[in-house]
Amino acid sequence: EVQLVESGGGLVQAGGSLRLSCAASGFTFDDYTIGWFRQAPGKEREGVSCISSSDGSTFYADSVKGRFTISSDNAKNTVYLQMNSLKPEDTAVYYCVADRRAVIAGTGCYYYGMDYWGKGTLVTVSS
Repeated sequence: EVQLVESGGGLVQAGGSLRLSCAASGFTFDDYTIGWFRQAPGKEREGVSCISSSDGSTFYADSVKGRFTISSDNAKNTVYLQMNSLKPEDTAVYYCVADRRAVIAGTGCYYYGMDYWGKGTLVTVSS
């Protein structure tokens, strides 16, 4: 059974940190790009970051660049999103997605399949 399971969300004060995890199972992790999206209430879904499990290349949205760090532990089939200097506007449900055909370029993460999605983890940043 294919699964992407996010964890690590919670309530934190502005300026604090959280580390989200996306644990994958049921598919060949090394063949996929894993991305993080977020969706705040009443807003559209926003791409946050992505990482290639094969070569480690990454991309960050301008809104999180310098504050968030994405990493991958291929031995554990898990991708992490370290979030520092959190702001109230980072409040959202965070989802991870696996895409076998995604391309990471200097201008963004380009998804062509979004094969698997997790159910999300809620991050709430209080002011």
